[in-house]
Amino acid sequence: MSSDHTVELFVIKCAVIEAGLRATLSEFPDTNAAARGEFFDERIEPYIRQFALENRSNAGKMARYYEIFYMLENDIRRLISETLEAAHGPRWWDSHVSPTVKQEAQTNQSREAKAGVTARSDDEIDYTTFGQLGDIIRDNWSDFAGMLSNASAMGRVLSSLNTLRGTIAHCGLLAEDEVDRLKLAIRDWFRVLEGPKS
Repeated sequence: MSSDHTVELFVIKCAVIEAGLRATLSEFPDTNAAARGEFFDERIEPYIRQFALENRSNAGKMARYYEIFYMLENDIRRLISETLEAAHGPRWWDSHVSPTVKQEAQTNQSREAKAGVTARSDDEIDYTTFGQLGDIIRDNWSDFAGMLSNASAMGRVLSSLNTLRGTIAHCGLLAEDEVDRLKLAIRDWFRVLEGPKS
């Protein structure tokens, strides 16, 4: 076999491998490249490339669900803060949140302060868990009754969302059935926000 023929075969093999690799990578679209642009700079990119392709692909899939939950959870925090401040004034946290929730929020705040990380917020509510947000609404139902459909629907929807949140927040992978359940639960939450039916 001539050296020209060997080189030609090598080039063809490389082209086939490249085509196969491109086809494989196209199955895993990089949907969050723009969002990651600032973090995945030239200093961290070589390390990111060392993670397994499956993990990088799954991270891209799960990123959207994290975004949805981020918006949802922070929107519920805003709803609680605005509603309770309008009803009870700026010190509503002191007078209308259970001692258990306040203590756990304080513990979370202290843990971050001791770790020397930048404080996530000056608002105590930002140190509560998703489940505790439901507790605050339940404990102050008279303030939310006119805007949320009913306490039992609110509790059921938040419980369902809290279960799904565990997989999302703890780097699991949502099964297709759970993706459907998440979409339904989000729609259910917005139905709860439509308020009581006459």
